Amino acid sequence: MLKKIGLLSSLLLIAMSCKAQKYSELVWSDEFNGSTLDLNSWNFQLGDGCPTICGWGNNERQIYTENNHRLEDGKLVITARKEGDSYTSTRITTQNKRTFKYGRMEARAKVATGQGIWPAFWMLGTNINEVGWPSSGEIDILEYVGKEEDMVYTTLHVPAGHGDSAFSKKTLFKDVEDGYHVYAAEWSPDQIEFFVDDTSVFIYNPEKKDDSVWPFNQPFYFIINLAVGGNFGGPEVDDSIFPQEFSIDYVRVYKMK
Repeated sequence: MLKKIGLLSSLLLIAMSCKAQKYSELVWSDEFNGSTLDLNSWNFQLGDGCPTICGWGNNERQIYTENNHRLEDGKLVITARKEGDSYTSTRITTQNKRTFKYGRMEARAKVATGQGIWPAFWMLGTNINEVGWPSSGEIDILEYVGKEEDMVYTTLHVPAGHGDSAFSKKTLFKDVEDGYHVYAAEWSPDQIEFFVDDTSVFIYNPEKKDDSVWPFNQPFYFIINLAVGGNFGGPEVDDSIFPQEFSIDYVRVYKMK
């Protein structure tokens, strides 16, 4: 029995090592080591989404500014604040600057917390301006809503399932609010697999990959934001929690070795 256990342990270690090496070639990263955001990679999205998509499509309450973030100790820190009758925050994207097709997309981050808070690390298809959403596809690598402690959402929005009917998984991670965790999606022509730290939490692999279920055969770009309220994060917001910080240690993209 001991020999069998030892063999199983060895096989498990080999499998884990192979998996770790599968996506091992770093193709791009932002370690946030400078004093200002790298505008060769990132754009700011400002305002409340109006008039094109008021409330950013989700009845969110925040107004996005360039002033609700800082780079500190090698981390990007986005701060949501209550300022008078308004909420302010920051949202950045790599649209038209850094786009990626297939690979391991990961961020190490510490979520903001509290009722009404909604930090996210996600991706949209580069053709969104031509075909609209959800035809462009959306990959939500991390979504956390403060009203549901210890829960992490990983979600895909496609024409066949989006919004409340999206292909999604909610996973319990006890005390995920404490400290930094690695949130990742391994995206290949065959499937998308989501991870929190070393744990696989959701695999999406439709057998027939037509446009209705698989708009993931094109480049995507990153979005990082900290929303307040909204259809998903709210609607109630506890004003006593502010300010709240969403801290990102790095964003990295690997391709298969």
